[in-house]
Order: sequence, then structure tokens, then C-alpha cells
Amino acid sequence: MDFAAIEQASWRFDHLGLVVKNLEKGEKVLTAMLAIREWTAKVVDPVNGVSLKFGRDPAGVVYELLEPLDETSPVFQALSTGKAILNHVAYRTPDLAASAAALKKAGCAPAGAPKPAIAYGGRNIQFFVSPLRMILELIEAPDHVHIYETPAV
Repeated sequence: MDFAAIEQASWRFDHLGLVVKNLEKGEKVLTAMLAIREWTAKVVDPVNGVSLKFGRDPAGVVYELLEPLDETSPVFQALSTGKAILNHVAYRTPDLAASAAALKKAGCAPAGAPKPAIAYGGRNIQFFVSPLRMILELIEAPDHVHIYETPAV
């Protein structure tokens, strides 16, 4: 087994990132469409240029809704062009540097330097673009658990 396979075995799926114009509208649509009833509180993350919320569907799949804070947000172009709306797949890793090295070895390019993310308690995140043009997010928070608010009855 090669280094990349060993490293990736320690990754844990975290979420699918979805760019939306408005968090509240996105929450309403996904709640109706996918029966998502559990949502986290809204997080405003100026370092990463987004407001966000996580929602979990009945199958346990987690979606992150991303609303750009302004035109300088890294997800603003996706929203304005209507491309890459289903934006990325995210994995938690115990070692961001080692995981980044494995992705680079597999031909992925970093989209930027690691940055702290408020939604993960200030732990670093980093995005990569694969040779297939798929965006991967690595989160150096292996034991992170999203806190969902009690669903309204």
C-alpha cells in the first residue's frame, strides 16, 4: 500500500459544500427537498469570506451551505456564474501537512494556503483541485462533531 492510501485511510467524510445566495433560503429548500431537519447555528467566517450552516439529512449526509460575504469571497464566482454550485467534498484528517502531501503526490494542486476556520474551532482547513477538477477540502480536526440545534416541532 502506498503512502497516499495509508494517509487517506485515516480521513473521515465531513460534508458536501453547496454555494447558495442566501443561507435561509438554502435551508428552506434543502429541508423541503431532502428532509433535513437538523441544522447548526449560522457561522460568519470573515477569514474564509463566507457565512455558513451545516445540515444533516436522515441518511446522515452532511451539507454545508456557503453564502459569500462579498465579491472577494472564494465562492462568489461559483454563485455568479452558476458553476460549481455543488462546490466541494470535505474530509477531516489528523495531519493536514501529510494529507496535503498525499494529495500533491496524486496530482492535486492547493487552491491556497491553510487557513483557520471558525466552524472548526480555529483548526486549519485547505482546499485542493484534483486533476479531474474536483475540489477537496481537508480539515485538520479529526474528532470534530457538528453541533445541531434541536429541530423545531
